[in-house]
Amino acid sequence: MLTLAFPAIDPVAVEIGPIAIRWYALAYLAGFVLGWRYCLRLARVAPGPGRPTPEDFDDFLTWAVVGVILGGRLGYVLFYNLPYYAEHPLEALKVWHGGMSFHGGMLGVVTTILLFSLKRGLLPLAFGDLVAAAAPIGLFFGRIANFINGELYGRPAPDFAWAMVFPRDPLQVPRHPSQLYEAALEGLVLFVVLALLAHRPAVRERPGIVAGVFFIGYGLARIVVEFFREPDAQLGFLWGGATMGQLLSVPMVLLGLWLTLRARRTADA
Repeated sequence: MLTLAFPAIDPVAVEIGPIAIRWYALAYLAGFVLGWRYCLRLARVAPGPGRPTPEDFDDFLTWAVVGVILGGRLGYVLFYNLPYYAEHPLEALKVWHGGMSFHGGMLGVVTTILLFSLKRGLLPLAFGDLVAAAAPIGLFFGRIANFINGELYGRPAPDFAWAMVFPRDPLQVPRHPSQLYEAALEGLVLFVVLALLAHRPAVRERPGIVAGVFFIGYGLARIVVEFFREPDAQLGFLWGGATMGQLLSVPMVLLGLWLTLRARRTADA
């Protein structure tokens, strides 16, 4: 059976004595820094009353980091492994053991956007549009890190020429490199779509469209890729054969549709 060889990349990018810096940590760092720089650029393009300035994003970066990490960890605990953490509550604090949820991180960032906007007197949807436009940057690097770690791999695919055998797979069978599918759809494709929208004056005048398209785009991409991704072992398939990732993405799509329709109607009123 012909399959692609899984690239043996050490999950530890740099090791200096007892200090080990993993690619996963660098992926988070790259996502935050590049996303922040991109938001600064977008803020300069679209100034106006109630809209965020570059200085606002300088101050918001710390809020975003806290929102992503706390929300991502809490989301994983609640959505993916609540029975285990209910019996071992202190384990929930050990973030370094892994276990983060995108949907939880998204809720964390949405919360910080609302609180920060209220504090600064900004339009939450205008602020959220710029954050949403930058979000695929972090998603791309995060999925690449998942691939390097050989985690969150796909379902068995013995007939696919680009299938791979992942070292952490107990069955050692060829599988879809679903992390790369997600990096392409949630990262590259979604970034290009949102960038085209964010740079259009007609779209910038309708706060909520970019954020809405992000929710729709990510939700649909995640639902599609979940058909190729192995479900979490502790959950398996849920209602109707769906995965947790698919069930959590459906409300995202509905919210995105509501935001885009609301923005269009508000602008046309």
